[in-house]
Amino acid sequence: MYLKVLLYYIFGYVNIIVEGFFIEKFMNMCISKKIFFWNTNRPKSTVFSTNIGVANYRDVVKIAKACKCKIRISKKKGLPFLLNRYRKRKIFAITLGIIMIGIIAVSNFLWNIEITGVDEIKQKEIIEFLQNEGVDIGKYKNKIDLQNLINKIRIAREDFAWVGMEIKGTNLIIKIVEADKKPEIIDESEYCNIVANKDGIISKVEAQNGTPIVNPGDTVKKGDILVQGWIEGKYTDNRFVHAEGKVIAKVWYSEKEKVYYNQSYENQTGNKEKKYSININNFKINFFKTLSKFENYDTIRTIKKLKITSNFYLPVEIVVNENHEKQQTQVVYDKNEAKEIGIKNVKTKLEKQIQNKENISNMYINTDETDEYIEVEVIYEVLEDIGTKEKI
Repeated sequence: MYLKVLLYYIFGYVNIIVEGFFIEKFMNMCISKKIFFWNTNRPKSTVFSTNIGVANYRDVVKIAKACKCKIRISKKKGLPFLLNRYRKRKIFAITLGIIMIGIIAVSNFLWNIEITGVDEIKQKEIIEFLQNEGVDIGKYKNKIDLQNLINKIRIAREDFAWVGMEIKGTNLIIKIVEADKKPEIIDESEYCNIVANKDGIISKVEAQNGTPIVNPGDTVKKGDILVQGWIEGKYTDNRFVHAEGKVIAKVWYSEKEKVYYNQSYENQTGNKEKKYSININNFKINFFKTLSKFENYDTIRTIKKLKITSNFYLPVEIVVNENHEKQQTQVVYDKNEAKEIGIKNVKTKLEKQIQNKENISNMYINTDETDEYIEVEVIYEVLEDIGTKEKI
């Protein structure tokens, strides 16, 4: 909101007074038209005053007429009116000229990079790639070869199906479409075995094609052949085939966790403070003392880049550091409480690894107790199809 008010001050705004019996209708129509207004006041049910941008004034007049309300300008505010008032003074003419020259000069450089289509980790990787290619904040726009960058990213990243770039204003917009990772598919005309993709004890073998070489109760390791891709003929020689079937086995998932009896937790007290600073092309101006008044605290940093339009960024960042005070709380658990906490935490970890929880057949819990902590181990026994196809 503060940035919007600042921009309206730069481009000018007016304080209007609206009178009529349909003030609510007037306000609702303004909101539906997405007209921003602030510093509102309603001294009477039929009188309403507010600030609006100069660019929105004509639309507001039309809305007032439609609502049968009278409208008039009470005050004119902002830089344009201020400069107009002192237009005969040379210092303001010079100041305006400097501002215009500054805006024109700034518009020739890149002040923001916007990446869409990938997560934050890959966004950072793309930023690092651009920096290695000499493209960073403050780069002269005319020296950026977008097509060359696109080609280099496509060659370097096989996980991207499509990359697009364009410069709008002072903003470099990069759009990425990630490639789908397709599993290797073995054609039915190709010969293959079915092998184990993990260790386990065979529970059931269902071979539609091929020769099973394991039986229920057999112990197998990852990589062992379960169903061979060949069939022994009664009257003919052995022939290779494309093995098909399911091999169900008991497999085990296990996790351990130590839970200490004496633990310290950090909780927020609800007290907070805000500290502001401005970055002007890496030159930092602080409006606060560096040290916080809190002894222990978490900091949430918000960075807002100043822009004139949606894609015309300026080399100015407003940084807000919000410090939330926290305090430590000591908690003492007995052995049973610590054990239950450990079991709960470990089960949560394990269940994220198991795709179908209905296939869990058994659960085993082991504990190791000391004077300081209890170590909990949870083992899940799961029935799974461990067969995967492998070319012969």
